[in-house]
Amino acid sequence: MGEMDGKVAVVTGGASGIGEATVRLFIEEGAKVVIADMQQERGEALASELGNMATFVQVEVRQEEQVKSAIDTAVEGWGRLDCIFNNAGFGGVLGPVEDIPVEEFDMSFDVLVRGVFLGMKHAIPFMKKQGSGSIINTGSIAAVTAGRGPLIYSVCKAAVVQLSKVTAMSLGANSIRVNAICPGYIATPLSTNTVGRPDEKIEERIQGMEYQQPIPRVGRPEDIANMALYLASDRSSFITGQAIVVDGGAATGVSWENQKDVYKEYHPIRVYNPDRE
Repeated sequence: MGEMDGKVAVVTGGASGIGEATVRLFIEEGAKVVIADMQQERGEALASELGNMATFVQVEVRQEEQVKSAIDTAVEGWGRLDCIFNNAGFGGVLGPVEDIPVEEFDMSFDVLVRGVFLGMKHAIPFMKKQGSGSIINTGSIAAVTAGRGPLIYSVCKAAVVQLSKVTAMSLGANSIRVNAICPGYIATPLSTNTVGRPDEKIEERIQGMEYQQPIPRVGRPEDIANMALYLASDRSSFITGQAIVVDGGAATGVSWENQKDVYKEYHPIRVYNPDRE
């Protein structure tokens, strides 16, 4: 028996990267999934591969009617909605505040924050009717510590985390849980700038990378999918309003190996014993 038997989910950004890994895992665990993504060719191919447990809806998450259509497709096709994973995103505008055009600032917020808001807005009424549900939003370690991502992206992800927390407070009585997953660096088409290219290019881009987090390897989409599965399943029934960091320890600090050598050897205290050798 799978962790998601009988459950229905919508995954935005579900055609590649973290979204694709989550779609595959949810279906492996028994769920039916709507793959909501801009990438029509890739999304349709994935749905075809996964058979009658998946369907694809082309969605640009800034467009309210398209987001609503994905959610309606799940409910009309399978009769319920147990989970929405608001995962679609991009890196947003780059650069310092003083150089950023207002329209690109707005576009960044539209994709990264408005898209999450729209997914929640249209999922919540169905979840309230059935008296249960899990909403999962993709944040970032850039939301919880400075300097881990582009400036405006970091601000947007911080907004997603806070939106998740305040919404969780309003929905607990309805048995609807809301949580954010905050990934560190994950090898995806977006993070490796290989969108629209074969996935093999991801492996080429990450060859030789150095990692300063305690777990010295690149994060994989499956690492985030595993957390999404936990939050979507009944195993997390007492967890809501949380921003769960999945980053190999990167946001916690610098790994032991990368700390200054002087920190790693015993040196006697001299402040109170100035004559001590």
